[in-house]
Amino acid sequence: MNILFTSVGRRTYLVEYFKEALNGCDEVHVANSDENSPAFLVADKYVVSPLIYDDNYISFLLEYCDKNKINAIISLFDIDLPILSKNKKLFADNGIKVIVSDKRVLDVCNDKYATYIFLKEHGFNAPKTYLNIEDAKNNLDYPVILKPRWGMGSIGIYKADNFEELEVFYKKISREIFSTYLKYESLIDVDHAILIQEMIVGQEYGLDIINDLDGNYQNTIVKKKVAMRSGETDCAETVDFSELKLIGEKLSKSLKHVANLDCDAFVTVDNAVYVLELNARFGGGYPFSHLAGVNLPKAIVKWLKNESVDVSELLIAKPNVYGQKDINIVRIK
Repeated sequence: MNILFTSVGRRTYLVEYFKEALNGCDEVHVANSDENSPAFLVADKYVVSPLIYDDNYISFLLEYCDKNKINAIISLFDIDLPILSKNKKLFADNGIKVIVSDKRVLDVCNDKYATYIFLKEHGFNAPKTYLNIEDAKNNLDYPVILKPRWGMGSIGIYKADNFEELEVFYKKISREIFSTYLKYESLIDVDHAILIQEMIVGQEYGLDIINDLDGNYQNTIVKKKVAMRSGETDCAETVDFSELKLIGEKLSKSLKHVANLDCDAFVTVDNAVYVLELNARFGGGYPFSHLAGVNLPKAIVKWLKNESVDVSELLIAKPNVYGQKDINIVRIK
């Protein structure tokens, strides 16, 4: 049961979690287009891959999987997910399971405006969201949030306190989008690649909404976010929050995603719950669930082997576990 992570970057902890789940019997391989990826140092084997949008990317992965007896692929990068999903059948025909949701799910999650439409259509509270300055000016009060429609991490996210700032940040975000990897998906609709959103004030929570590999709901882990760094959860505490768990279950049954759905939500002072973003992959907040006793990597390995998973053993978090990411430096060369 060899597993390949693509676009692995610096998520060394996930590599280590899966190595522990495999218990030394099989291998965790990693691939990234950057030869200096820290995760290369902890994997059993690594390979420098072509860029995601390279014409040879899929054929490269297929050849690598064949040579190294890879049974499953997991990606950690939003832009990578649609490419792998589109080729799921091709990999399956070669005996390789790609753990990725279908195009329908990825379209909802990667396109933040599609996320907004989906949430409203399915009865969830979501911040009012507009695709142009004129609509936002006529319908929103300041401050407002501006961010890339096809965004990730902390790239291009700004708060505007007035119309002058709104215009300045709108132009700035456009430049940032088309000078980074965000440009690829933003080419889908260049004229509407920036969102202007109602700013929600309250306590932020992160949800790990867990399905099995067939999209069946398993559990929702709720974490109270205490601190953020570069768009990722830096410090968090697991909590028992029944309303958010019910929202997680409803999202699961509406989307039918595969494995983990990373969800951001806010609870206001008057206890209104707003869902902000969805990411159909392991998110930066998963380690806090793992710290509290969840072991999704082990569950995934068991599902891949067609073994049953005891939710109470692997997918339940202890409440009130408080964690913080540390900062390490590793020598690459």
